[in-house]
Parts: sequence; structure tokens; C-alpha cells
Amino acid sequence: MTTPPPGPAGDRDLSGGREARRRPHPVLAHVLRAERLTPGLVRVVLGGRTMAPFVADAHADSYVKLLFLPPGERPLTADGRVDLDAVRAALPAGVAPRLRAYTVRRFDADALELTVDVVVHGDEGVAGPWAARLVGGEEILVSGPGGAWSPATDVDHHLLVGDASALPAIAVALERMPDDARGVAVVEVDGPHDELALTAPAGVELRWVHADHASPGRRLVETVLALPWPDGRVGAFVHGEAGAVKEVRRYLRLERGVAREDLSASGYWRLGVDDEGWRRTKRGWVAQVEQTEQAAGLA
Repeated sequence: MTTPPPGPAGDRDLSGGREARRRPHPVLAHVLRAERLTPGLVRVVLGGRTMAPFVADAHADSYVKLLFLPPGERPLTADGRVDLDAVRAALPAGVAPRLRAYTVRRFDADALELTVDVVVHGDEGVAGPWAARLVGGEEILVSGPGGAWSPATDVDHHLLVGDASALPAIAVALERMPDDARGVAVVEVDGPHDELALTAPAGVELRWVHADHASPGRRLVETVLALPWPDGRVGAFVHGEAGAVKEVRRYLRLERGVAREDLSASGYWRLGVDDEGWRRTKRGWVAQVEQTEQAAGLA
């Protein structure tokens, strides 16, 4: 997440003929341990018996949302989850849970341990400063999981593109590919100090791109557009800053003809907008992208 992948479906308006759907109440988790993997990435392991109701999602881009709340009681429902309706009702006027989405790096169902990697940019944001100061034992609510994508087994070439927010999902995807997979993963991070050792098939090249801080995503886009185009069918995963994702998606769909069903592309975050603001405007952003493709005659 690592923000944020598209979140779990919440309550939906009945307009447009869509049925209302409620997301399950979250579970209560405790911080078991935290490890600084790089200057910009903290690995957080959550667990405890209160996580027993949590059920994992099988997709490589499986994600959860962490709910940040003021201290207070966490009443449970009959199935052992946190009664979020009761928690919300007890909050002061004008205060609401702040949600941040993160890829599930791994989940150990036997040990009830959920691992997420959190991007840290100094004192910016909500989750980053929280992760940077963890000592163990802290409580956090976990909602989800969601997920919709895993690397296809019937493509000839994989293309994985993302920034630090997408790095955990790319890492999971690389680990799940068969040994004979071929392709390239392009990941933009702040600098050499933020590069990680990742497990990948021998035929999948990993290219690190160091960000231009004045224009995040620019070097990522330039690198992808300069890649030699492979023969055969390409399966692509493109996630990260919305502007960069839009440019890469346009290139893949309009210039390279990558089929929609072979592409997972989404803005995890948007430059200059906080997470709440991005969630409010993301649907319109998606609609604009899809209209551009439809105008070009792409289904």
C-alpha cells in the first residue's frame, strides 16, 4: 500500500441498480515486531489471538486496510471482530477512522501473523510515522483482505512496473512466478539505499530506477517506454503514482495493444493529494482513463 491499492468494497449506493454491500468488520491486531528494511521501508508483523477471524486472500496483490483511531474501547462482535459501528459512534464529532491500504507481504495462518511493508517519508503521512516509532504491542485494526490479480501462467512475458508503494506486490508476484517465467520488473525507489534483494526467476530481470524527487514517476515512465518490446503475449502489472500509471497504461494499451484482461493498472496514490483526497477523486480518474481507451477503439 504502500498505499494504497483500491480498497475493499464498502457500502455501495443503491443507485444504478447496484446492491448495497457491506465490508466485514475489522479484526484487532497487535504489533509483534517491526524491522527497518531500508531507510524508506519498515516491515511490520501483526498478530495475536484476536486475529483468528482473519481469512487470507489468494491473490498476489492481496491487501488489507489499517484503520488508525484515537485510543478507546474496541467492542467485539459475536464472531470476534471489532464492532466498527460502535467504535465510530463513540468517536468525537468530526473524527473518523483514517484508512491506509497495504499489500499483504505474507500471512501465516498457523501463527496468525500478518506481514506488511510500510513506506516511510520522514514525518509525512499517517502510517509512515506510526511504523517508524513502533516498539511492539501497539494495537491496530485490520480490514479486508481484498485482491484481484496474480501473475498469469499463460503469457509469454511479464512486465511489472511500480514505485516503492507497489514494491511489496511486485515482490510477491516475482516469488509466485514459475521458474521458467520471463520478463522484467521496473521499480522506482528514492536511491540505491532503498533497493532490496528480491527472489525472482532467472529469466525475469529486475531494474531499479532512482527517482527524480522533483518529478516522481518520470524516470519510471521513461525506463518502461525505452524497454525493447518482446514477442508474444505480455501480461502487465502497473501500480504506483497515478500520473505515472496513466502514462504507462496509455502506452501499453494504445501503442502496444496489450489486452485489457492482460493488464492490472491502478494509481495507489496521487502526487499532491492525501489518501482521503485520492479516494474521493479516483473513480473520476478511472473513468477518464477508460474513456480515452474507448475513444481509441479499445474495449
